[in-house]
Amino acid sequence: MDNMRTQGILGQNSGEILRQRTVLVVGLGGVGSFCVEALARTGIGHLILVDADVFEDSNRNRQLGATQETIGQKKTDVLKQRVLSITEAQVDTHDFFYDQTKDEELFSQPIDFVCDCIDSITSKQDLIQACIQRQIPFLSCMGMGRRIDPTQLHVLELEKTSNDPLAKRLRIWKRKQRIKEKIPVVCSREVPVAQIEGQPLASVIFVPASAGLLMAKECVERLLK
Repeated sequence: MDNMRTQGILGQNSGEILRQRTVLVVGLGGVGSFCVEALARTGIGHLILVDADVFEDSNRNRQLGATQETIGQKKTDVLKQRVLSITEAQVDTHDFFYDQTKDEELFSQPIDFVCDCIDSITSKQDLIQACIQRQIPFLSCMGMGRRIDPTQLHVLELEKTSNDPLAKRLRIWKRKQRIKEKIPVVCSREVPVAQIEGQPLASVIFVPASAGLLMAKECVERLLK
């Protein structure tokens, strides 16, 4: 893949550096799918993709790999094929629901950065702890549903977040666990719209997709430092 345009912004040696880097993306939904897309197009040489789900019709309003043709297909399979249609990267996939029991398998090889795009708070906690214990740089995505304004997205430390119920639960957990390390997150400062009782979580493409792109940008910048 010709990365001359990318290197014009990121630096002449950026292409070679990124080709040698391994990034783990856990969760391939509205945030994770766009994160993977951006990482592939920016030239990451090795991607590890983790998700247990298949695409459903309800995903088509916001998830990159969800089309009429991919309904029922594994998210990992669809996104792997998409990456390979873009670039010559190595792509490894794991079709499982992540929790701490998967750490030995996932972290058996060197990983340079982890993008946490998980919805489950317990799995998110497990992944954050795994990264901290192994001193692997990471970025964790907070709640992106019930929001419409991508300009409200920010990268900040967990303790500085606001207007996010998921982040609040993580702050409480962090204090109970006496975790001293900083937890970098992508979080929206937008006040979420009210959820209609009995309806699925409301979400539209603008915020999750933008969060995925922002995560990829932060990942690449940190890998190049």
